[in-house]
Amino acid sequence: MPNKYEIAVLPGDGIGPDVVDEALKVLAKVGIDFNFQEYPCGADCYLECGDPLPHDTLDACRRADATLLGAMGNPEVRWPDGTELRPQVDLRFKLDLYAGVRPIFLYATHHTPLRNIVSGEIDFVILRENVEGLFAAMDSGIVVRDESAIDSMVITRTGTERVVRYAFELARRRGSERKGRSVTSCRPSKVTCVDKANILRSMAFFRDVFNQVAENYHDVLCDYAYVDAMALYLIQRPQEYDVMVMENMYGDILSDLAAGLVGGMGMAPSGDIGEDAAVFQPSHGTAPDISGKGIANPTGIILSAGMMLRWLGHRHEDDEAITAAERIDRAVGQVLKEPKSGTPDIGGIMSTGDLGTEIAETV
Repeated sequence: MPNKYEIAVLPGDGIGPDVVDEALKVLAKVGIDFNFQEYPCGADCYLECGDPLPHDTLDACRRADATLLGAMGNPEVRWPDGTELRPQVDLRFKLDLYAGVRPIFLYATHHTPLRNIVSGEIDFVILRENVEGLFAAMDSGIVVRDESAIDSMVITRTGTERVVRYAFELARRRGSERKGRSVTSCRPSKVTCVDKANILRSMAFFRDVFNQVAENYHDVLCDYAYVDAMALYLIQRPQEYDVMVMENMYGDILSDLAAGLVGGMGMAPSGDIGEDAAVFQPSHGTAPDISGKGIANPTGIILSAGMMLRWLGHRHEDDEAITAAERIDRAVGQVLKEPKSGTPDIGGIMSTGDLGTEIAETV
């Protein structure tokens, strides 16, 4: 009997509700049985009840098979210390969503600012360690006498081992999927360790643990790059990369750069994945300046919904869910192949709703 999936939906703030509607529209067409339940979260929620991540919402995300999130936050709504509300980051820590998966794929040649790159040539994944690194200091940084501030980088063996294993398993699976599609590309399965091991002891430790885990994956190539060099390599030769694993802040920065290679933040999906829970959301923010104007790009969250289906399919041995994810990927590629297709951020003339509808009808 087909699986029925309980999905917690967190529309959030700004353009979050705008794009979530389009993702739900697409998911309604894939033939999978879902029960969607919406929960409050974000800056507007904070203004209403004093908590951007209510306990009931967090508990619902724990119980659900997966969570679909729009976007959260508002630069005008901050904590008393001046930092922005960050419930989407809090979710990662509270649910131990250690693997920040950021796929980067070029669906249309006209989306990239790079020359001599065609659709499909850029196809890699940035994998962030999601609950350690510099982000681990976000609630414990120290300010001394209003004249110095300290945030600490946290790298643990356990945390590094599990995210590096995830990277190698992901590279292995991607390689199998390429063979299954009879892809003629000679691109090998490869994991690149991105660090600053020449300068920082924490990063030398990260690389050492990476090497120890790599000993169990002789069928997958190993590669290394310092994070500053990787910013260059992604511009010069993005075709050479498959899976890149790195510390949290490095991944935060490089995933935005990488999104710029394939059309911008509106084209960038993501999944924050742990052992017992997962949250899927577009990589973009809330963009309150365009909220409700019908010009936000829903592609990122639609692709995130596809990631959710693929994750559910592998987790529950549900081939129909995996096939549905592949249908979403193909539909996005088919719809966006024409230069005028898409929303204004990628050079198109379509509205948020029109693009979502066309993708849904193409699935």
